[in-house]
Amino acid sequence: MAETGKTEPSHGREASSQGAARSHRGVLIAIVALLVVAAIIVAGIEPRRKARAALVQETHELAIPTVAVVHPKLGAPRTEIVLPGDIQAFIDSPIYARTNGYLKQWYVDIGAHVKAGQLLATIETPELDQQLDQARADLNTAEANYRLAQITADRYQDLLKTDSVSKQDVDNAVGDFQAKKAMVASAQYNVKRLEELQSFEKIYAPFDGVITARNTDVGHLINSGAGVPATELFHIAAIKKLRVYVNVPQQYSQSARPGMSADLTLQEFPGHRFHGVLVRTARAIDLASRTLLIEVDVDNPTGELLPGAYAEVHLKIPPGSPYLIVPVSALIFRSAGLQVGIVRNGDRAELVPITVNRDLGNEVEVNSGLAANDSVIINPPDSLITGEAVRPVAATEQETGTGSGEGQ
Repeated sequence: MAETGKTEPSHGREASSQGAARSHRGVLIAIVALLVVAAIIVAGIEPRRKARAALVQETHELAIPTVAVVHPKLGAPRTEIVLPGDIQAFIDSPIYARTNGYLKQWYVDIGAHVKAGQLLATIETPELDQQLDQARADLNTAEANYRLAQITADRYQDLLKTDSVSKQDVDNAVGDFQAKKAMVASAQYNVKRLEELQSFEKIYAPFDGVITARNTDVGHLINSGAGVPATELFHIAAIKKLRVYVNVPQQYSQSARPGMSADLTLQEFPGHRFHGVLVRTARAIDLASRTLLIEVDVDNPTGELLPGAYAEVHLKIPPGSPYLIVPVSALIFRSAGLQVGIVRNGDRAELVPITVNRDLGNEVEVNSGLAANDSVIINPPDSLITGEAVRPVAATEQETGTGSGEGQ
């Protein structure tokens, strides 16, 4: 019985230890379960967090526009500028009638070369002829009255010596004689005036030239313009030497001096240059265009060049500093004026105003506003502003639209 009582406590301790072990395993299982659940939760949250962070980063990156940039090209120093010019006749004059009548005959047509004093047309003036006949008759009457008054005055002066007439009668006779003398002079001047008008029945060329227009024909009523608008009968131009008028931009105005060489080229004469000389300038800048008007004279002995034609004038100017050349796709036209966008500090846009020298087609020459090492934005977005973050990339030839050619 004593042995039996000693074994009971050992069984209790064994059961107690087994319960503690089970409890410990339960705790471990619970902890592991919690860890597993936490791991599952973390595994689900972390990809979302990364995805959200990636989305934010991508959105931020997409908000920064990517712009194509190019460095300005350096053009050759300018020694010649090409400007448009208007060719005009050295002398250009309309021919009007100086008397009224009807056109009897014309002797030259358009394109005819005429000499100074050559007869161009004849006008019939029947009314003027009758006025001249009447004036001559009035002159004859005035001369007859003058002779009679002279005889009367001489007789009265002789009679006065014998006191046969009064001094008043002599004064009256002498006064009448002087009046008749003045009437003769007036009639003579009237006849001379009408004879000069009659001489205008024949229209002559005022200088050597070519007839560029004929605006009348046989039988047309000719009016000298007294009281009504006159009609131009002919137009004549002297073309042995021509004037070419050119508007020179202000930046070249100091280089444009009389005596400098200026050649002309025309599309109808490919590869051929006509030599000219700058003879005078307006000596004033036009306020509207900011240009200087110059005149270039060109000899035209064969008549190849035609008045009114368009020509390109090549002006030889002293060499200057080279220009920077950028594609036209870089230009920004806004109310602030002509601008281009450049990239500063590698990631910030800046709009800078520029001055263009001339348009080369796909490119333009820039006078001021740019430096050779500037990164110029090609095809800038309409919303581009100064200070905006940008991502610059090198522009391709297709983007610039200029190819690989050098600046002119």
